[in-house]
Amino acid sequence: MPIDVTKEGRQSMHVYDVIVVGAGPSGLAAAIAAKQCGLDYKVLEQGLLVNSIFHFPINMRFFTTPELLEIGELPFVTPYDKPTRQEALRYYRRVTDSYQLNIELGESVIDLKSPEVTSRSEFTVETQSEGKGKRQFYSRTVVLALGCYDYPNRLSIPGEDLPHVSHYYSEPHAYYCKQVIVVGGKNSAAEAALELYRAGAKVTLVHRREELGQSIKYWVRPDILNRITEGSIAGCFEAQVVEIRVGEVVIEHSDKLHTLPAEAVFLLTGYRTDTSLMSQAGVRIASDTYIPEHDPATFETNVDGLYIIGTAITGIHSGRIFIENGRFHGQVAIKQILKRFNRKKS
Repeated sequence: MPIDVTKEGRQSMHVYDVIVVGAGPSGLAAAIAAKQCGLDYKVLEQGLLVNSIFHFPINMRFFTTPELLEIGELPFVTPYDKPTRQEALRYYRRVTDSYQLNIELGESVIDLKSPEVTSRSEFTVETQSEGKGKRQFYSRTVVLALGCYDYPNRLSIPGEDLPHVSHYYSEPHAYYCKQVIVVGGKNSAAEAALELYRAGAKVTLVHRREELGQSIKYWVRPDILNRITEGSIAGCFEAQVVEIRVGEVVIEHSDKLHTLPAEAVFLLTGYRTDTSLMSQAGVRIASDTYIPEHDPATFETNVDGLYIIGTAITGIHSGRIFIENGRFHGQVAIKQILKRFNRKKS
């Protein structure tokens, strides 16, 4: 259903039926649905294919079984009960190749304007990339599948941007025999602490609550608790990091300040979606939860023709949407877009 529009003195510009922003599992599922429905679509991704999964810890194993990660009715084949990060990357590459999806990688969307604020009858999507500079795309509808892993929850404390501090954990070898502070109390922090300890790091886990989160994987939870109980991993609970310095961190515990040695610090305190694109397009965002206004049955926002799917709809509550349930959002949104086009035809 491509449309070409021409304005006086300007070259005709191609208008897509739908532009999907983000090439994670939700975005790929939306692209597959769009292609199957015969829609003219394009996917724009600022990083790599399934960029969030690529930045997961190298040795990470998924909590779920492989069939719950499947999209496009393509089987996820693995000899393991729970697939690895590497297998997931391979699977989503195979999905993309099998459907020959129209994806542009390394294409950052820097501006999104709805028809309400332009003289055009469609969305204007401005992008920037290293090889092609700034470009503009036009689309009758837009699906935002932004994810949340690119934007960590910052502590906003002195020293957070020092070179030995990271909001992401990859692999443990570089920290052998080093004093490492891991901040957080959920899966990411627990798994990183265990891997670092087993690679020979001297690990301290700092968590602001009195106990670890209940959502920690059932096979990880007893492991981390036992290591803390026996003293293999030091646990500092009901404590907050208030400053990071070269070689040490300052924590507040029981209204007193303490310093802990730290040659490396991992702030694994969760992630959230960047809402700037939504705001640019006119989506209303809840000030307390950062949840965008949307219809949970269709994923359409208060901006006509703009849909948000995946973890981007959860605001600060990113743990409520996983690949297992978010992978269906794209089909729902595309189904609504198809209905929308059919209504306009009739």
